[in-house]
Amino acid sequence: MERGYIEVYTGNGKGKTTAMIGLTVRAVGANLKVFIGQFMKDAIYSEIKALRERFPEVTIEQFGSGKGFVHANRISDKDIESASYGYKRSLEALTSSLYDVVILDEINVAAFMNIISKKEVLDLMDKKPPNVELVLTGRYASPEVIEKADLVTEMKDIKHYFEKGVQGRYGIEK
Repeated sequence: MERGYIEVYTGNGKGKTTAMIGLTVRAVGANLKVFIGQFMKDAIYSEIKALRERFPEVTIEQFGSGKGFVHANRISDKDIESASYGYKRSLEALTSSLYDVVILDEINVAAFMNIISKKEVLDLMDKKPPNVELVLTGRYASPEVIEKADLVTEMKDIKHYFEKGVQGRYGIEK
């Protein structure tokens, strides 16, 4: 791959993880190797199942603590331990020369909730090799992360059916 950039997908709207999955499929179509590290998640969502079953060029690791998505009022030592391991694995993947694209899903939320430090996220950005594309997703990207990134996309809610009580649907949101 030629020069890689740092991309951030943030904001309160739907579509951040969906965008990174689209980028993953595009990268695989171009014969690139992809690493996806999911912070705070450990469930096998439909997209993870599909990628694992159909795209051997994609390595997916989840850094959740075994209880589904982490909530701010229920952060445990195990959540912090899992995220710390995730940071180490992400740094290894980023600097290993094995991957052309490294995607760290929900890392912005993990930093916002102090499950990992903002300094660790900035450190990953600093250590990105020139030929690797680094993608950071999740709400609440810090101003420092936004400043350092090359591309920032903010997903903004304008209208959402969740407001009418529609729960996450299998194959659409999960």
